[in-house]
Formats: sequence, C-alpha cells, structure tokens
Amino acid sequence: MAPVLNIITASAWSPYLVGVGIGILSWLTFLLSNHPLGVSTAFAKTAGMIEKKLRGPRVAAKPYYREHKPAIDWEWMLVLGLFIGALAAAAMSESIRWELVPSMWEASFGSNVVIRFSAAIFGGICVGFGARWGCGCTSGHGISGTLQLVLSSWLSAICFFLGGIVTATVIYRIL
Repeated sequence: MAPVLNIITASAWSPYLVGVGIGILSWLTFLLSNHPLGVSTAFAKTAGMIEKKLRGPRVAAKPYYREHKPAIDWEWMLVLGLFIGALAAAAMSESIRWELVPSMWEASFGSNVVIRFSAAIFGGICVGFGARWGCGCTSGHGISGTLQLVLSSWLSAICFFLGGIVTATVIYRIL
C-alpha cells in the first residue's frame, strides 16, 4: 500500500503513468458512451444553463442548444471531477498554494493583481472562443481526436505544442 500512497501524494506524477490513465479513460469513455473525451462542450452547456435561468425556455430554441442540451451530464460532471481531483491532489501532496500573482508572472510583468486577472480572463475568453470555433478544445483534439487518428486533430495538437512553446518563450524569455 505504501507505493500507491507515495504516488498519490507525490508533488509531480509520472507523465507516462498519467498518459496511460488518460488513454484508459478515453477507451472507457468510447466504450460506455460512444462519445469522445473532452471538456469544452461542458463549458458551453454551463453558459446555456446560466442563460436559461436568465432568459427562460427561449434558450432551448437556439440551434446549438437543440443539439447540445444545456443540462448537467457526464461531461459536465467530468469537468467538476477534474477540478475536485486537482484540488485533492494538490492538497494531498502538500503543494497547494493560493497565489493571486504567481512568482513567474510577477518576475515578468509585476505584481499588479488587476493586470494578472485581466490577462487570465482575456486568455480564458480566447481559449473558449477558439474551442467553439475549432469544434473542440485541446483535450478533445489532442486526446480523443488523435486516438481516432483524425488528421485535423493531429495537426491541431502539433500547433498547440508549437504555439505553447513560442508563447512561453516570448512571454517568459525562457530560451
């Protein structure tokens, strides 16, 4: 039992072990739901649920929400589980830190909380827009799409990595 406990409480997990776990989860997802693993649709459904509370049943008439009902389903619960699991893993590894401005950000851009949150919100909006425009998020294309050998997902995954490397290099002057 001790080796399992060490893995669970480690501050960093083996990317190989995590990759195998995500692969098994993807297989099970296809087996049990005949649907790919992804999270961006759950965020769109959440927006629909909020809009439904504010605007009423008219939301259900929108073409997108006719296809993707704004309701809590297994994808929505997956997103909740990802959040809870990440919080639990950080707490168990005793590496949880609450920071308004991470030290790497502060070293490059200063300690202004408003600028940090503005950048985070702007980035979140861009990612959300891109996920809807691209018919899927990085996990949807990078995990489920590549698993199905979809060419557009392989190209997307390559671009995600290249874009991330370039962006991190420019913003944090890594190289």
